[in-house]
Amino acid sequence: MRILVAGMLAAGAAIAALAPGAAAQTVKLQAGDDDELRAVYATSVEVAEGGRIAQDSCARCHGANGVSATKGVPHLAGQRAAYLDLQLRAYRHSARIQGAMTGAVRYLSDDALVKVAAYYASLDPPRPAAAPAKAAPAKADPVQAGKGAAAACGGCHGELGVSKMPGMPSLVGLDPKYFAAAVNAYKSGQRKHDMMKSVVGGLSAESLNNMALFYALQKPAKAETPAPGDAAAGKAAAAACAACHGDLGVSGNPATPSVAGQDAEYVAAALRAYKDGARKDESMKGPAATLDERAMRDIAAYYAGQQPQPLNVRRPLTTAEWTERCDRCHGPNGNSTDPLMPRLAAQRADWLEQILHAYRSGARKSTAMAAMSALMSEGDVKELSAHYARQGARAVTYVVLPPAGKKRDK
Repeated sequence: MRILVAGMLAAGAAIAALAPGAAAQTVKLQAGDDDELRAVYATSVEVAEGGRIAQDSCARCHGANGVSATKGVPHLAGQRAAYLDLQLRAYRHSARIQGAMTGAVRYLSDDALVKVAAYYASLDPPRPAAAPAKAAPAKADPVQAGKGAAAACGGCHGELGVSKMPGMPSLVGLDPKYFAAAVNAYKSGQRKHDMMKSVVGGLSAESLNNMALFYALQKPAKAETPAPGDAAAGKAAAAACAACHGDLGVSGNPATPSVAGQDAEYVAAALRAYKDGARKDESMKGPAATLDERAMRDIAAYYAGQQPQPLNVRRPLTTAEWTERCDRCHGPNGNSTDPLMPRLAAQRADWLEQILHAYRSGARKSTAMAAMSALMSEGDVKELSAHYARQGARAVTYVVLPPAGKKRDK
């Protein structure tokens, strides 16, 4: 086992001097790690040779000093050597496909890639991107914004979306996608309701999405309204509904509403509207057509008695919360001390956006990054990328220490 001590250095500082506030980090390496970390151990001769190769093969896109001036092309200067080596090998062996990169490294040996990676790692990191001349306004909390937008709805649907008025639906327990689609149907006139159309007509898409999120995050509860009808008979009559709305009225499909705990009078009215064609939905037209008034009331009573369930909806993270999660792997302010983990600080924002989109789409493979990026909104991607582009970059020096108890060669 080898042990590396990684120290973050200010660009151009002496090897022995740790950058202010940067602590040394010990990285223990298991047997077999040397192949992944060979660029870390490159000699000064190999670094110089890597520089000659880089000028011929890489400088046209990545800049003569590893600082890119081309949109969508990353800075390489000061990047972690082992990480660069692994990425270059991935392009060379077609584990990662990108036309320009694949062509650039196709005829380079693995040994040459090690030298190129070590060369770029030895350069001073780029300067961080300048902060905007005019600071952008702080992003509003979407849940609080949704609560404000929903204030006008409380009189009919309940302050927190749990109805206390017969005939008015509860708004909790509805997937945000379904909620938004239903409100847009009222806005467009697809669902006929003059009062609803006037209330939601002026809602922006952002306000609507915020409202949907606010209601989705509220604790679900049954509507506080009467439920006339025979719930036991309704259970038998609702058997055909379970395929779409769930056995107990809790839907597993964002396009299909949950009806557990819903106001009984509203459910019965909706079934009548599907039956007589006032509401258009081919999947509901057939089932509703076979129901008489009694069956509708019984089904409504059955679902009103079921317990609505919390949704698998997450409260959006702030940029500060996202960076705290990213820094766990990529180091404080994006300055990784792990030789296999890329530095994000002072990287081009457009490149970071491009990479996050690639992880979200699956074009770039990483279980951890796919899980993280899948939860990000487009706004999160842009704000995170801009944040790291503005952070000061630090170079890292790795010092190999002999295992404890092993005598040094004389």
